[in-house]
Amino acid sequence: MKIVVQVKLMPEADQAPALSATLHSVNEAANWVSAVAFERGVPREYELRKHTYGELRARGLGSQAAQHTIKKVRDAYTTLKANIKAGNLGKPGSKRRTKAETKPVIFRPEAAQPYDDRCLSWQYDVQTVSIWTTAGRIKNVRFACSADALKTLREHRQGESDLVERDGVFYLVAVCEVPEAEPYEPGGFIGVDLGIVNIATTSSGYQAAGRGLNRHRKRQAGLRRKLQAKGTKSAKRLLKKRNRRETRHAANANHIIAKTIVTEAERTSSGISLEELKGIRQRVRLRKPWGHLPAEGWGRVALHSWAFAQLGDFIVYKAKRAGVPVVFVDPAYTSQQCCECGRIDKKNRASQALFTCRNCGVVAHADRNASRNIAQRGEAAWTAGRESRVPATP
Repeated sequence: MKIVVQVKLMPEADQAPALSATLHSVNEAANWVSAVAFERGVPREYELRKHTYGELRARGLGSQAAQHTIKKVRDAYTTLKANIKAGNLGKPGSKRRTKAETKPVIFRPEAAQPYDDRCLSWQYDVQTVSIWTTAGRIKNVRFACSADALKTLREHRQGESDLVERDGVFYLVAVCEVPEAEPYEPGGFIGVDLGIVNIATTSSGYQAAGRGLNRHRKRQAGLRRKLQAKGTKSAKRLLKKRNRRETRHAANANHIIAKTIVTEAERTSSGISLEELKGIRQRVRLRKPWGHLPAEGWGRVALHSWAFAQLGDFIVYKAKRAGVPVVFVDPAYTSQQCCECGRIDKKNRASQALFTCRNCGVVAHADRNASRNIAQRGEAAWTAGRESRVPATP
């Protein structure tokens, strides 16, 4: 299983300008390669190398840096093509899709640049790296990370590492190949229902309320709005300083929720049943303001900016490391189906928080009822998959 470990570089005063200049140079070169690729109809990497490699070497890029730059450009066009095919950039003829199809891919001056072991070496004992730059190779660049991250790097680092600059701070993002634990046979399944009022509700009793996080995000949105309206230099500096703060806060919350769910499943020898995330933004409705959400407009912002997929990814990779089985199920009608009698009725959902079965009279929290339905479907899916793996009788 591949995971990434991020470390913070702490270069000396004479080292930082070389790192910054290197990123600017390779990304300026990448923009030139991108223009050549676009002009020639985005040829394959080998053919693109024939048209650009010599010029990149003349610009002062090393052999490996030139090849990584070409590969980075070709990968960017591959990703763009996949996004267009999947409809992520809109329908044919839409403004966004037309813009993407009619212009070369552009790289930011601080965009990530991949490094392999020929141009980047790690010294774990003293926590330093030796890295190639356009000004020559720089040695003894210190880095900082947690003890767990350092252990993961030392034992499992494989492949490339990306150098990236964010707000004047340099980071290395290293790829690590971590072995997956052998999954056990679950004694049951914990269903996880995702939402906004309650970010995650499990059939085992855990509930991660979204009140605090939504309050934090609403406050951040208000501060951004005020600073943008002010428009002064100091306001712009504050906006830049606060950049990505909300993203980091939400990611930290997702990590905590995912770890809690996986730890509970591992402790009880249970599997985890997750709902398929495709179409979740269409299934979650905002016809009325929800409880603590002050207005429908803010509810829509909360819906379309919440990282549902990130939370699911965190649960999956933490479960794989712990050997916890995970299944995905269709969540259709789980909020309208009674977990006791199985009756599906739209009127069963009395309100956002209350579920009352019109057939058997069960009264429960709506999200808890949905999580129990997801758990039951997960157990059924696991049983069906296990039976399909049994060898046929000769």
